[in-house]
Amino acid sequence: MRDKTLVVLAAGMGSRFGGLKQIEPVGPNGEFIIDYSIKDALIAGFNKVVFIIKEENYEIFKSTIGKHIEDKVKVEYVFQKNSNVPKGIEIPLERVKPLGTAHALYCAKDVIKENFAIINADDFYGREGYLEAAQFLNNCQPREYGLVSYQVGKTMSENGAVKRGVIFTLNNYLTNLVESSIVREGDKIIASPLNGDDPFEIKEDNPVSMNLFCLTPQIFTYLEEHIEEFFQNNNLLEAEWLLPDAVFESARLNGEKIKVLTTESKHYGITYKEDLETLKLGIKEEIAKGKYQEDLWG
Repeated sequence: MRDKTLVVLAAGMGSRFGGLKQIEPVGPNGEFIIDYSIKDALIAGFNKVVFIIKEENYEIFKSTIGKHIEDKVKVEYVFQKNSNVPKGIEIPLERVKPLGTAHALYCAKDVIKENFAIINADDFYGREGYLEAAQFLNNCQPREYGLVSYQVGKTMSENGAVKRGVIFTLNNYLTNLVESSIVREGDKIIASPLNGDDPFEIKEDNPVSMNLFCLTPQIFTYLEEHIEEFFQNNNLLEAEWLLPDAVFESARLNGEKIKVLTTESKHYGITYKEDLETLKLGIKEEIAKGKYQEDLWG
């Protein structure tokens, strides 16, 4: 069995939610979403966790999330800084927002040497997703990536539109990923591509990406070779270098295949503050089924 790292994207501040939603208690004993993610990952066989955070959040992360898990798994912290770019790229000082999820991963290039899965800190993926990811990472080739997909109907919010990557496949490999705003309109689910293309209808079980990518260190070659190009060709005040775009472009240029893995787990996110209660109820149901202990780390 290979070493496997779980990379947690946690540098976002959750503007629509209204605070640092990564450390909003959701479990009966004050557990955070990340606690459940890490518990599931450990059960699946991951043996290292890398948190990518803002430097100013280090102490609060270490004193909350860190104290739960640092005696159970190797933990490393990486700071996503707008100054962490190649020489010659000058990010304006007024740019406060992080430079995107692909840049976040670029910042972790020196601490990840093994196959890894990458997740959003504020998403609840369900244990099946981690089991699928671990099995893939144990057996994949260096130029083979994976993407754990979810049925769109199991990822929706009752409180408004959500952003999802609509997945298109051929023989279980990714052919296209259309980042879209998705919302229910009556009995239909409508995806509106973020690039301005015409909206289209998708079915309840259509696979979508929740950014649970399964990658090998090969991806860092692409990131290091193309970071300068991206920021030289885009607006430095607004541009975000996004991981799905980087993975897809790397595959296109270098011949890597992206296998789409499937799960029927329900995904919970906190896009809106009102989503918090739905997530808490979902976790209570999982505890009632025996999936988790009421005291997760007890």
